Amino acid sequence: MSEPLVIIGNGMAAARLVDELAETSLGRYAIAVIGDEPRLAYNRVLLSSVLAGEATSQEIELKPAAWWRDRGVTLKYGARAMSVDLAAREVTTSTGKRVGFSKLVFATGSSALRLPVPGGDLKGVHVFRDSHDVDRLIELAGQKKRVVVVGGGLLGLEAAYGLAKAGADVTLIHLMDRLMERQLDGPAAELLKTLVERKGVKILLHANTARIRGADAVERVELADGRMLDADAVIFAAGIRPNTSLAREAGVPVNRGIVVDDAMATESEGIYALGECAEHRGTCYGLVEPAYEQAKVLARRLAGGTAAYTGSVLSTNLKVSGVSVFSAGDFMAAEGSETLLLSDARRGTYKKLVIAGGRLTGAVLVGDTGDALWYLDLIRSGADVSAFRADMMFGRPIAKAA
Repeated sequence: MSEPLVIIGNGMAAARLVDELAETSLGRYAIAVIGDEPRLAYNRVLLSSVLAGEATSQEIELKPAAWWRDRGVTLKYGARAMSVDLAAREVTTSTGKRVGFSKLVFATGSSALRLPVPGGDLKGVHVFRDSHDVDRLIELAGQKKRVVVVGGGLLGLEAAYGLAKAGADVTLIHLMDRLMERQLDGPAAELLKTLVERKGVKILLHANTARIRGADAVERVELADGRMLDADAVIFAAGIRPNTSLAREAGVPVNRGIVVDDAMATESEGIYALGECAEHRGTCYGLVEPAYEQAKVLARRLAGGTAAYTGSVLSTNLKVSGVSVFSAGDFMAAEGSETLLLSDARRGTYKKLVIAGGRLTGAVLVGDTGDALWYLDLIRSGADVSAFRADMMFGRPIAKAA
């Protein structure tokens, strides 16, 4: 008889785990997936494409209903997990159902942060995180509203681009001195800013939100330096917080995220976590690739194997506001490193490779990211690049021929 395995969360991490389990231990577990969004798992990275009208909501679904059914998975979406009883080995959902388990995986993801500023509860203040948010923002854009997006990271840029393309008048404000400061150096961020502004988004840096003004609804945004921005709506896209309350209330150890070891296991027997809600060796990864790497390890563990997750080389390889962007490793270049640069602002291209001890240790690409995966492989493997160092800026084929 199959062992009951419950996965709480119906996002990208959960879908990848089911995929991996189908490869390693098909039939070993009777899997139930509980998710509060009333729809099949979808690619959250592509929400901005839906907002921009470049894709439909159905087109970003990860797998069709038949795929889940063929793998024997019971989908309980549109039903939030309300509590977990570790002693009784049961999950209670918002519909009143009790779902028993032998093993349980928290894949609860994260939530968008709302900045604690005066006026943050006014009508017209939203976040950009899930498909419900996209529906609301599409309506805003269709009404040609003036929108201020708070946050110049990936989420903020994606929201701003999608809104602008859908017809809104968009101003993006960012507290820091450059966009995507965790993924890009100064020149790369400046080029990205230029390219995004060409797409109709106004960008203000060093812009600290002091308060949101309005009687009953948003009318303007006041910055700390006194500037006022007229607005009909404000979108907070300034960070995420791991969803840990369910685990904490169940008695599972939580710091910033749900604490797991190299097997993605918590201190509670038979309880695991992965993705944005998990904290491994003091780190919560807010990116998709680490979640996929964790899913592979956990699937092998659940199949009885001995795989271990030791952490991820952070990388970003996305189309941000319609602009291809990649970064990985030590892109800021630690002391003792050397840097190779290629910059062509007219063509919208920037490349930076960081080398230390004969190894590629970091890279930043804007515009042309065709060799991104090759560079990432080199960074992760620690391979000696001395033999093709002079040519590697110009792509993998030349390096192979060297």
